[in-house]
Amino acid sequence: MNNNFRIYNTASRQVETIVPNEAGKIAMYTCGPTVYHYAHIGNIRTYIMQDALVKALEYVGYDVKRVMNITDVGHLSSDGDTGEDKMVKGAQRENKTVMEIAKYYTDAFFNDFDAVGNKRPDVIEPATNCIPEFIHMVEVLLEKGYAYLAGGNVYFDTSKLDDYYVFSSAVEKEALQIGVRDDVEADDNKKNATDFVLWFTKSKFEDQALKWDSPWGVGYPGWHIECSCISMKHLGEYMDIHCGGVDNIFPHHTNEIAQSEAYLGHKWCNYWFHSNHLNDQSGKMSKSKGAVLTVSVLKDKGYNPLVYRFFCLQSHYRKPLVFSYENLDNTVAAYNKLVKKIAELKNDGTKDDAVVAAYHDKFADCITDDLNTSNAITLLYEVLKDGCSDATKLAVIADFDRVLSLDLINAATASKEEATEVDSELEAYVLDAIARRANAKKAKDFATADAIRDELLNKGIEIKDTREGVQWKKL
Repeated sequence: MNNNFRIYNTASRQVETIVPNEAGKIAMYTCGPTVYHYAHIGNIRTYIMQDALVKALEYVGYDVKRVMNITDVGHLSSDGDTGEDKMVKGAQRENKTVMEIAKYYTDAFFNDFDAVGNKRPDVIEPATNCIPEFIHMVEVLLEKGYAYLAGGNVYFDTSKLDDYYVFSSAVEKEALQIGVRDDVEADDNKKNATDFVLWFTKSKFEDQALKWDSPWGVGYPGWHIECSCISMKHLGEYMDIHCGGVDNIFPHHTNEIAQSEAYLGHKWCNYWFHSNHLNDQSGKMSKSKGAVLTVSVLKDKGYNPLVYRFFCLQSHYRKPLVFSYENLDNTVAAYNKLVKKIAELKNDGTKDDAVVAAYHDKFADCITDDLNTSNAITLLYEVLKDGCSDATKLAVIADFDRVLSLDLINAATASKEEATEVDSELEAYVLDAIARRANAKKAKDFATADAIRDELLNKGIEIKDTREGVQWKKL
């Protein structure tokens, strides 16, 4: 067990060594997709880095239980409790029911999630499965005086907290200012600008598609409450790591902490892991810009989804990453070259277990250093240059790929088989050309015989007449 796994904790704004609540075990929660539209490749970058974190923790000996929600109700088009419900908006856009939309885009999400080598979380829970849990939490918050009724809705009262701005007061206060964020609007029902909705009733939306009976009237939950309740349902009152994108920090994760710790009466989560944005040439990837660039679109364009994973792993998760097809093409070339080098290895010689163990430790040093996947990939190239046996190299590469998940050994095997097929086709072509040339010479058609020789030369094949017959080789 490697007990020196360090990650940047957004809550403390520093790199910390993970000390789990239960020795050897990690309780992890990751914010899942709102399934009203496709997940773009920026969203998928976040899930790739979370997957690498899970596998890195498991690599050094931790038992990880990971829970993810599916937001199929309650997420408005604004983070400030205004605008349309995203699910209703999606249903109207495609003339389908909300649940049809949820099913379609959940399936589409996991198609792309799987394609980039991710392992699915241990628990995947749609928000609509947990309405009783949401109602119970709201009841407790009202009883404790942390929530109030106004305009038919239930709000969380942030003035009851000693410090609402748990991540960074300056950043969060700036994000809240109306005008700084287009999605923040005034709500006259709120006592404080930072208050947020725990439960909406029909006073908010008469035509809401999904609604349930509650002590406060027919309605549906606010967005933030689902993550708190789903995590507690499956992980208990104490969580080790909560993951998301940097755009989740405020207000979503800030509000999760507020309601969870008010409900529980103690600290809820120790470490907050946030991945940075993927940008295109015009800025952050977004669904509002028109056509959504997905992993499936990249696949349709002929790109291997694992090449996109390789592209993401070559950068640090806390750095913004710029996507362009030129950058992706460069990654294709690098991935193919890497696979070719591995394909050239022969599974012979004696595997040196000491060397494998030494590289295992070096790799662990990389990934436990705030998940430095870039250095881990650099180490992969060092292995290929090592003077150890090919059998040893193959064992080390397979070991690294438990975290990298680039399917390197299988890709190399497929590359060898493809090369063999090409050689078989080439051999058949050359033997046919030699036979045609022999017939031409027999018929004293030397012009055709010379033309066939030139044809072969143009294909990179040299032939030579010998006493043993015609011999050929690739130039």
